[in-house]
Amino acid sequence: MRILVAEDHPELGADLKKGLERCSYVIDLVDNGESALALGLTMPYDLVILDILLPGLSGLEVCKHLRNRKRKMPILFLTALGEVNQRVKGLDLGADDYLAKPFDFLELEARVRALLRRSSDEKTTVLCFLDLTLDTRTHEAQRGKRLITLSSKEYALLEYLMYHPRQVLSRTMIADHVWDHDAEHFSNIVEVYIRYLRLKLCASGESNLIHTIRGSGYQLKEPEP
Repeated sequence: MRILVAEDHPELGADLKKGLERCSYVIDLVDNGESALALGLTMPYDLVILDILLPGLSGLEVCKHLRNRKRKMPILFLTALGEVNQRVKGLDLGADDYLAKPFDFLELEARVRALLRRSSDEKTTVLCFLDLTLDTRTHEAQRGKRLITLSSKEYALLEYLMYHPRQVLSRTMIADHVWDHDAEHFSNIVEVYIRYLRLKLCASGESNLIHTIRGSGYQLKEPEP
């Protein structure tokens, strides 16, 4: 899942990027409101984390512009403890949640997971599709009772597929959400990691759940009859 973080404090921004990347999220980090708005209008982010007091455009202004342009991704504000009026204004402008500084990173992780669930049909930390389960808190995957060990990118790819069951996802869409580089150059890598996932999910002879839709992409769906 791809997240935009807009935080102008150099150390906090770097810590947020590093911590969220350890959780297998793809992170774009900017330190001003203009860059946050430009990326928010062009990239298909799954979540945006905005500091309210950004240089240039404030986080409140970025949120307002994104909502006015019909961008529906969840928005989480980072605020100082005393900014009650700004938190209220942010929520009224269309933000989904806020977190007061200083905060514990574990709480940020939990809020990120909650917002990603809220934007999908999933309401628990465990994603399920037939006999396949994925715990977004522990990153453990299982096929039936068989535990599956995944690399960071394999986990991120499977998580994205499981958040969009039965949807046809193009290679570009997958690359945009799972890799942090130019998606146009990642078509072959997507294919390679799809193959890795299939091998692991079907290692004990289970049926294939990740189907190739010729000319379109991939789809997590029931096995072919």
